[in-house]
Amino acid sequence: MAIIKTTEAGLYRIPLAVTLSDSTHGELKAFELVTCRVRDSDGAEGVGYTYTVGRNGGAIADILQREIPELIEGRDADDTEAIWHHVWWALHYGGRGGPPVLALSALDIALWDLKARRAGLPLFRMLGGFDARVPCYAGGIDLDLSIEKLLKQTDDNLAKGFRAIKMKVGRPDLASDVARVQAMRQHLGNGFPLMADANMKWTVEEAIRAARALQCCDLTWLEEPIIPDDIVGHARIMAVGGVPIAAGENLRSLWEFKNYIAAGAVSYPEPDVTNCGGVTVFMKIARLAEAFNLPVTSHGAHDVTVHLLAACPNRSYLEAHGFGLDSYIEHPLVLNEGLALAPTRPGHGITFDWKGLARLSK
Repeated sequence: MAIIKTTEAGLYRIPLAVTLSDSTHGELKAFELVTCRVRDSDGAEGVGYTYTVGRNGGAIADILQREIPELIEGRDADDTEAIWHHVWWALHYGGRGGPPVLALSALDIALWDLKARRAGLPLFRMLGGFDARVPCYAGGIDLDLSIEKLLKQTDDNLAKGFRAIKMKVGRPDLASDVARVQAMRQHLGNGFPLMADANMKWTVEEAIRAARALQCCDLTWLEEPIIPDDIVGHARIMAVGGVPIAAGENLRSLWEFKNYIAAGAVSYPEPDVTNCGGVTVFMKIARLAEAFNLPVTSHGAHDVTVHLLAACPNRSYLEAHGFGLDSYIEHPLVLNEGLALAPTRPGHGITFDWKGLARLSK
């Protein structure tokens, strides 16, 4: 038995080398990293994390420091399912989303990392294994870039080995969005996988109009056209917009994904392992999508998520984000001809530069 001995939380503010922007969150100059380290009675350690785009990290770290230790210490670390339910219901009344589920996600990632490390297996094999090579796209946060700078960023990503690209839309005028997407399509050529992300900017009618205007650009998907609370609206866009829809980075439970999928409101379910409930829930969402013959994609945390999609026969693309966390990880994500390679090191294989992060502690 791997008895949980201690847990430790960390909160860090990671500056971005370049200010990023999208249609909803505005300018992003830094993001918050919240870590969770779980150690067992044998001294083995598992590490998990979650993140924010600049706010609420303190609330998440506080839950990991104040609430979670008494719920899990002394329990068998291998019982990831039992621990997940115990913590979920213990925090449910004051949570059911928001900081509690982000904290639970970080904990769950740490427990799966610990379990796989103790077994001497890479996480993707611990989860069943399918293919360690995962198609990967570069997720640009680039709404305010000029077309010239947008295409330069794209060329830089192509030089890094990406063979699929996502860009931002949701500018004040639709014509500007269409012109930018058309420029990208012309630059990349026909058939190159291109996605566009609106970050919940539009109303349903605006989203339908935008989707129809972008049909000529052959998008792989249009992401988060409207607010995540409007499932019926997503279904309407799916029905008449003529473009596949990706959504899910702002959904916080398996049941929310079930409602979307059952309503025919999403083409590409897009969970984020750091906010949907962790590895335990991400894999359930992937299996749910598989049962409905849908591909699953991902949001954020590419260094963890590459393992999860490597265990999914219905995986589509892994998103690689530009948040700059690679500067604080010993082994950043490896790309080969557009495919991300799941590491074969035990666990998820992430080793943080804890000394470097300490200088950014909040």
